[in-house]
Amino acid sequence: MDEFDVRARGVSKAFGGRRAVDGVTLEIRRGEFFSLLGPSGCGKTTLMRIVAGFESPDSGAIELGGRDMAGVPPHRRDVNMVFQNYALFPHLDVASNVAFGLKLQRSDDIPGKVSRALAMVNLSGYERRAPTTLSGGEQQRVALARAIVPGPRVLLLDEPLGALDLKLRKGLQEELRRLQRELRMTFLYVTHDQEEALAMSDRVAVMNRGRIEQVAAPEEIYERPATRFVAGFVGTANFFEGTGDGKVVRTDDGLSIEAAATGPVTLVVRPERMRVNAGNGIAARVEEVLYQGASTSIILRAGGRKILVEDANDGALAHVKVGEAATVSWNPEDVRVLPRD
Repeated sequence: MDEFDVRARGVSKAFGGRRAVDGVTLEIRRGEFFSLLGPSGCGKTTLMRIVAGFESPDSGAIELGGRDMAGVPPHRRDVNMVFQNYALFPHLDVASNVAFGLKLQRSDDIPGKVSRALAMVNLSGYERRAPTTLSGGEQQRVALARAIVPGPRVLLLDEPLGALDLKLRKGLQEELRRLQRELRMTFLYVTHDQEEALAMSDRVAVMNRGRIEQVAAPEEIYERPATRFVAGFVGTANFFEGTGDGKVVRTDDGLSIEAAATGPVTLVVRPERMRVNAGNGIAARVEEVLYQGASTSIILRAGGRKILVEDANDGALAHVKVGEAATVSWNPEDVRVLPRD
């Protein structure tokens, strides 16, 4: 039996001469929660639609469970899809919406399957409710129940939480992850939300301009970004462009930073790894102090460069004031060295 539920091999797709997907190759393991992450227009939704069969690739191939999907229409593929706009039938009650695909399949025990699916999304007792009487979160749960009830090999989720407010979105993130683990179903999830992708996924593919920049577990994506784009898109980062002599990088604006690098490089340091007034470091001046509840953002300027530091509000930087001189430092092991783009 094939270890991978989804394979893309050199998949490309263009619209009007612009490549929306450009030579993408990836493999998604059975039972994996896999996210496609990237900005609007990066090609992630187009790639998902190719997997679903709603678009045909110009070149390359899609395999589901080891079977080539060339020429296989969407309804013949063992996948189901959840959309951001729910796509519920307003004239049908909740149970009929969930049962819709089962009836097309002429499945047995439809009431029992519908009841179990609704229980899994915490909507038991909602069978006779009309979709228009439900909240946005409840409607999305109905859409999810409808998608999982036939038991597809792969569930495709296209920004399914994008229309919900922050608190509701956080709650449904937890429920989706729980549901995926219970079902042991492969989830292919599209999002532009970095925190969402990191919190929910077993692995993440970061896309940019139709190509995959990096595929890795969330911790590796954040801690060891493969490219400058990944470092800047996933979380926040301070970038230093310069040239290394093996031990020290001299940046383009005259700073000297300890780093094992040779030649033109980009140095990446996450703001939470930086310290203010903790000994010798880069001379700077505090421009802004922004209290954000769980943390405080401190914006400093060193020469013409802006540096962002994130403090965990443990009291160590309570004395830092706007306009004051300060030093910024960090441990050499917290520097990520990347080739200069």
